[in-house]
Amino acid sequence: MTELGVVYTSIQRPDADDVAALSRYGSATIHEAMGRIGLMQPYMRPAYDGAKLCGPAVTVLLQPGDNWMMHVVAEQLTHGDVVVAACTTESDAGFFGDLLATSFRARGGVGLVIDGGVRDTQELAAMDFPVFAKAVHARGTVKETLGSVNIPVTCAGAVVNPGDVVVADADGVVVVPRQKVAEVAEASKAREAKEAGVRERLAAGELGLDVYGMRDKLAAKGLQYR
Repeated sequence: MTELGVVYTSIQRPDADDVAALSRYGSATIHEAMGRIGLMQPYMRPAYDGAKLCGPAVTVLLQPGDNWMMHVVAEQLTHGDVVVAACTTESDAGFFGDLLATSFRARGGVGLVIDGGVRDTQELAAMDFPVFAKAVHARGTVKETLGSVNIPVTCAGAVVNPGDVVVADADGVVVVPRQKVAEVAEASKAREAKEAGVRERLAAGELGLDVYGMRDKLAAKGLQYR
């Protein structure tokens, strides 16, 4: 049963050096390196072009059309944190704008991922405060009903525990479990190194058919050249 009306003030975060190492890679590389898991739904889009983020998750559960807990979660932020906001049911109201971004940044927050709406997108772009959201919507919110802070949440189809690392860019949003951050950073590094070699061969004119050894499998499937 989901806990409501509770704020957990102490969470475990991964090593900052491991988070920094992971931040060098994009969401697609990390998703592949992690075994093609951890992605949020593709409707999660940046609020402005060029937005990207990477950091440990401080989670918040919101009520539909109510952003009260966004003010509560701000108190729990430390340097480098990303707020991950889920909602008890679907809502595309504008939960977040430039004033809350100012508050989050002052507390050390480096971004927001929200399965809901965001507004003040031009101001967010001018601030370069990255937000990834389900919708852009001017509709305002109330402050009436309690949610919770730093509990496990499901955000856009992905389970996020406090302290997991969230990476987001133009390709999507991916969640890396806290215990696997160093491992996934190394796997991402190895994947990029492998892709660099493939890129060189493709640039030299080799076909993916040969680089990836596809011809025998295609023939076994019955592909014929005539």
